[in-house]
Amino acid sequence: MLPGPGRPVHTYSIVARDPETGELGVAVQSHWFSVGALVPWAEAGVGAVATQSFVNPAFGPDGLRLLRDKVAAPEALQKLLSTDPGAAVRQVALIDSRGRAAAHTGERCIQQAGHHVGKGYSVQANMMLSDAVVPAMAQAFEASQGDELALRLLAALDAAQAAGGDIRGQQSAALLVVSGKPTGQTWKDRLVDLRVEDHPSPLVELRRLYGIHRAYEYMNAGDAALEQGDERTAMAKYARASELDPGNAEIVFWNAFTLATNGYLDAAVPLFQRAFEADANWVELLQRLPDAQLTDDATVAKILESTGQGGVSERRD
Repeated sequence: MLPGPGRPVHTYSIVARDPETGELGVAVQSHWFSVGALVPWAEAGVGAVATQSFVNPAFGPDGLRLLRDKVAAPEALQKLLSTDPGAAVRQVALIDSRGRAAAHTGERCIQQAGHHVGKGYSVQANMMLSDAVVPAMAQAFEASQGDELALRLLAALDAAQAAGGDIRGQQSAALLVVSGKPTGQTWKDRLVDLRVEDHPSPLVELRRLYGIHRAYEYMNAGDAALEQGDERTAMAKYARASELDPGNAEIVFWNAFTLATNGYLDAAVPLFQRAFEADANWVELLQRLPDAQLTDDATVAKILESTGQGGVSERRD
């Protein structure tokens, strides 16, 4: 019988810190439903934790609390394990805001199981097909220096899977990245928070979701540039967003709307036409926006006329 709390989330994961930005992150994959709900924990300016094997979920918040109190990751790890009667079946890794990492693989974790602590990161795995998984993760992470942290974390996961991965296969994955310095607004500090709850190829799906995430970041950056009157930068950001997610009519429509309502109707027209061709409901939505005070009837009328939609339908009051 297992001592203490536990669920068998056998998996591979990585915790890491970007030395340039201070960003902290966790990435994980497992043949277990919704692994992102249990394994990854991170707080801006504090640290990151991955708790797995016969997982003790309390290691997440308790580990962050210790790191928040300026306890170094190796000491925080020992404090967590000292109060857990199930330490022999736990696997856990922590990294603090200074990049100090520490990990534990209990002697009763299901083989193949192990970890490697490197400079500014730790990789760990259990119930793997072979003992090549952990070294492959470490090599991939170190070889990706210069890339943004999220991509480096994804590279480590891909390397784990290529080396054999979980002996049971794949099911779910998660990617969590927080900023190096807290703003006091947790929703801003959480830079990436993506989960694949159940999928036959969760790492492929996680990368797809990250691409969409990046597309929306470029879209927001385009809006910010346009607010500053930098049309050239805005158009470049919008174009990059569309490249990252070319079939996303949502991105196309709102980019067009932002351009049109900031005096760039000519640039907006072809984008509106793409959105309207994808789904006529975007025409109807456009006509509803004056009611939400996002624009006015005159602007909508100009857009409809310029895109050949004039007289398609009357806006309902």
